[in-house]
Amino acid sequence: MSNDENLIDFGAERDKRIHDLNDKRLNDMRKAFEQAMPLSKGKKGAKKPKKR
Repeated sequence: MSNDENLIDFGAERDKRIHDLNDKRLNDMRKAFEQAMPLSKGKKGAKKPKKR
């Protein structure tokens, strides 16, 4: 009866692997977008009042 401890749920393992692949692809896309269109980091100037 110790065989029950060694059983592997292949569906769950496949889902984990697919999830990891999707995360890797998403991170690669994020890096590519950050290089192509870098976001400004905290540069907030003082706003000038509008002249009326």
